[in-house]
Amino acid sequence: MKNHEDVLAIVEELKKLYPEGLCSLQYPKPYELLFSVRLAAQCTDERVNMVTPALFARFPTLESLAQADPAEVETYIHSTGFFRAKARDIVAASRMLVEQYSGRVPDTMEELLKLPGVGRKTANLILGDVYHTPGVVVADTHCIRITGRLGLTDGTKDPAKVEEQLRPILPPEESNDFCHRMVLHGRAVCMARKPDCPNCTLRPWCDFYTKS
Repeated sequence: MKNHEDVLAIVEELKKLYPEGLCSLQYPKPYELLFSVRLAAQCTDERVNMVTPALFARFPTLESLAQADPAEVETYIHSTGFFRAKARDIVAASRMLVEQYSGRVPDTMEELLKLPGVGRKTANLILGDVYHTPGVVVADTHCIRITGRLGLTDGTKDPAKVEEQLRPILPPEESNDFCHRMVLHGRAVCMARKPDCPNCTLRPWCDFYTKS
């Protein structure tokens, strides 16, 4: 596991590489991010960004989504996979947001997890990107893989354990953007099958590189 200085060095290097550290999902409204993350399960963000404009043009308000026929929603999201479950969750969550939360996406983990189709990853993303809550950790596949390789975690593939191990060591004000930068780095350099170690500037702190 890394010491505090190494963690800060990794955080700073990632900030140099990816200054913006933004979520790659496109959304103008908080609930649209919520549903985009649901659509991104087992699907690429790129594909989701291709699908959501037509979906949200057809259903431009949360109320219209709450009243939607899931079968019609399916036609817009079919290419994202698992479309029946996703459509069912989107409509059910829309109804719950309208009926129980006055159309506002909740700002606590406890309330977010009550929504259909919302797990800790989605909830953390909403808390970090929408409400700028310090200390959130979005443990997606890229974050899990790269933090394990770096030695920031013990290599576990369990998202909850990765979140638990990263929370105490990451600066709270940096953790959300750090996770976005993990995604960007995972796509550009530290790929799952063939990581581009020779061109990775995180090499000085990487256990995977030093052991390979």
